[in-house]
Amino acid sequence: MRDRLRRLVALTRMVTRPGPVPLLSEMADALQVAKSTLSEDLALVRDVLSEAGLGEIHTQVGVGGGVRFVEGLDVNQVRAALEVWVQALDEPDRMTGPGFLYMTDLLFRPELVDPLGALLAERLAGRSAGLVATVETKGIPLALAVSRALSIPVVLIRRDNRLSEGSSLSINYLSGSSHRIQSMSLARRAPVRGARVLFVDDFLKAGGTARAATDLLHEFDAEVVGVGVLVATASPAAKLVADVAACLRWEESSVAPTPWVAARLAAGAPAQQSTDPAAR
Repeated sequence: MRDRLRRLVALTRMVTRPGPVPLLSEMADALQVAKSTLSEDLALVRDVLSEAGLGEIHTQVGVGGGVRFVEGLDVNQVRAALEVWVQALDEPDRMTGPGFLYMTDLLFRPELVDPLGALLAERLAGRSAGLVATVETKGIPLALAVSRALSIPVVLIRRDNRLSEGSSLSINYLSGSSHRIQSMSLARRAPVRGARVLFVDDFLKAGGTARAATDLLHEFDAEVVGVGVLVATASPAAKLVADVAACLRWEESSVAPTPWVAARLAAGAPAQQSTDPAAR
């Protein structure tokens, strides 16, 4: 019994840690048990995690087999993080200019960003994305939080060319917030070709950055299948990208959770994916 308890603890850690999907054969070798024994242990771990609301383990078929863990959303953590965000962003000195909010100090606090990353990941999980893309630098913490929740990599789009990254493809675009010509670039060796991508950023006003990122990724035959942001402005109502999932909406110097977030918090149980862009 003691050996099995130790094995169950090790197995739980193997299947819930971030990273590549473990192969059943690799886990069986590491734990020094037969695959049949491992399958019994895995079923027990799956049931316990599911009943506790901590997440779901999905078994994958194929050569060697494998598992994928989808962490359960902690609604209480999301609610607590949103309360801090709303209170902080409602402070008058957060305004740094017309149409701009200072959020850098909050964006680099994991306890405030990780729960919202998990929230966006749950919302966008049905898009079958293989990558998360963001533009340096303030979008990085949220993009990493989404990627961890979905167990997929992040691709970083630069504001300018970097000699250290070799040959890059660059585009110019009109920023929707500053109304200035800006540029962004992506290394040609970035692993995005033909991928389904989620674009994640900290702030969205008109959507010029998201639109430019979509166009840039299209040059790599990649498809942006969803956009997730921390804060979106209420004006302009018509964005340059469709189907945006925003956690917070900023309107006339007031910040509040978006309708789908409020509904998700009220529901408590895992939300069903919506195909109606207007619901976002």
